[in-house]
Amino acid sequence: MRKGVKTAIVGGVFVVMVGGAGYGAYNFLTALNEGTSSGSSVGGPAPVKTGPPSTSEVKEASAKFLAAWQKGDAAAAASYTNNAGAAEQLLTAYGTSAHITKVHITPTAPSGDSVRYSVKATVSYGGKSEPLAYDSELTVVRGVTTGRALVDWQPSVVHPALEKGDTLVTGEAKVPPIEAVDRNNTVLTAAKYPSLGPILDALREKYGDKAGGRPGVELTVERADASAPSKTLLTLAKGTPGKLRTTISAPAQAAAERAVRQYAESSVVAVKPSTGEVLAVANHRQDGFNAAFEGRLAPGSTMKVISAATLIDNGITSMNGPAPCPESAVWQSQTFHNLQGLVPNEQATLANSFMRSCNTAFVKYADAVKVDSLTREAEDRFGLGQDNWKTGIVSFDGSVPASGGPDTAANLIGQGQVQMSPLNMASVTATATTGAFRQPYLISPKLDGRQLARARGLSASTVAQLRAMMRLTATQGTAAHVMAGLSGDIGAKTGSAEVDGQTKSNSWFTGYRGDVAAAAMTQEGGHGGDAAGPIVAAVLRTGG
Repeated sequence: MRKGVKTAIVGGVFVVMVGGAGYGAYNFLTALNEGTSSGSSVGGPAPVKTGPPSTSEVKEASAKFLAAWQKGDAAAAASYTNNAGAAEQLLTAYGTSAHITKVHITPTAPSGDSVRYSVKATVSYGGKSEPLAYDSELTVVRGVTTGRALVDWQPSVVHPALEKGDTLVTGEAKVPPIEAVDRNNTVLTAAKYPSLGPILDALREKYGDKAGGRPGVELTVERADASAPSKTLLTLAKGTPGKLRTTISAPAQAAAERAVRQYAESSVVAVKPSTGEVLAVANHRQDGFNAAFEGRLAPGSTMKVISAATLIDNGITSMNGPAPCPESAVWQSQTFHNLQGLVPNEQATLANSFMRSCNTAFVKYADAVKVDSLTREAEDRFGLGQDNWKTGIVSFDGSVPASGGPDTAANLIGQGQVQMSPLNMASVTATATTGAFRQPYLISPKLDGRQLARARGLSASTVAQLRAMMRLTATQGTAAHVMAGLSGDIGAKTGSAEVDGQTKSNSWFTGYRGDVAAAAMTQEGGHGGDAAGPIVAAVLRTGG
């Protein structure tokens, strides 16, 4: 909650602005005078209506709801919805907690069962007032028991930024604003770097009181999840921002932003292997979710970096040792295949099977791998799956559970029960190329004294073999066409992960160039080199 905000429910908190708000045969005054009942016939109660609402019903129900809302009558407006309790609570808070007055709503003509409308109002608090304007939409449905045409209640009806359980609050901000800067003092804003919008909100929530600023007065969305950052919708009085230094590299971030925009449902992370600093994080998703840090998806064949390390560290085979690549492989009654077009090679080495991304070569070694070998490798050497990363914001640490049955083999090729985020896979590549696990972080631990996660890391011999195999993949294998033109010390691994219910696999790619490691994921993007690969290559070209 905001400081000094009173949430007592009072009536008559809205100022009605009449005129120009109606449409069709119904204006708001008429809608309010018509009441909520549909009446009854002379011979008894009218039968309950069924089926989708008609155009006239959509027009009438939406007009009555919007008229009551505009008037400030929360109870009446809620009665025109299919969830009166939740609707009245939020609509009441609209005037009391959010201090929104002088509401004027202008709807458009219905489109099917939906009505769009614009809202203009004033937010007033502590002697400060600012205009508020936004657009939203509602849908009219048939009441299950009453048969009435009712507004289908969603918090977004009141404001598109609201989700279930959220509310609007105006008052002194609980944390001061921040001026986030990159590693070279370049100011980072959501306007210039859209992917950073929710991340900057999260950083402000966590570090605003440590950055030395002074809070202002704001209209915000307070989330149902108290741990989630609030979202500022309107500033009535500016606070003094505190300066917060991040590990981001503005050039790398700009490249990441441009790259993900080329592919829907894409995410990418770049880290500095020598330190663990996050250089870029970008998402291009309809849901606004930070999948780059919090995604939990099967990583496909990018997992073979860890699987190859497991085979090497357990003395099962080596880079130049055998890893036959048959056309298919069976493990505990489940048959595994390679990508279409991959020519079998029974004489293949691990390096050859790795660079061509042969699934069956890894599956054939499931007999030699203990149920928990892959888990131990992931946790003890790559620092994954222990839920102890402290990046500065919410993040997922990866999961490689000890799985028996067919999943023992499936996990080796990044399917089964393995889950990763692009952040996790960028870290895996960083560990594979340096031998040291350095937990990725966005904010220096010196700011708040938090302890970063630790792991054993890899031997020099294992690192040399992993780097060589990733270099072969980037220059002669499945990643060669994507990494073409990149100079210096480079390496990569492609991946595609099949997901039940999807017609196309998820595209994964991880790679490195010098002291930059990056990983990307594109849902339903196809093969690793089709979508995720070009994203990673674009980030690596910046050189960090």
